[in-house]
Amino acid sequence: MNTQVVFNIDSKLKEKAMKKARNEGVPFASILKLATRAFVEGDLDVRLSRKDDLNPRTRRSLIRDIGETKKGKGLSPVFENAKDAIAYLKGL
Repeated sequence: MNTQVVFNIDSKLKEKAMKKARNEGVPFASILKLATRAFVEGDLDVRLSRKDDLNPRTRRSLIRDIGETKKGKGLSPVFENAKDAIAYLKGL
């Protein structure tokens, strides 16, 4: 079963998107369907902040730090109790 989705979009943005889709040989509706599917499956990353909110140096630093965190670098170990955690912190 299909359903209809209706939303408002800036007319200039819509025209640019439709033109790009046409140049790719894909109907604009298919682009919207593919984007929705990608979003649901986690393949579309939606950023709520504009790209120019961070300067290039800060952006590079954050990207590096996020990558290191995902690899488990720069994180403190897991502690079984507060005493061990306090001892670890005092040893830094």
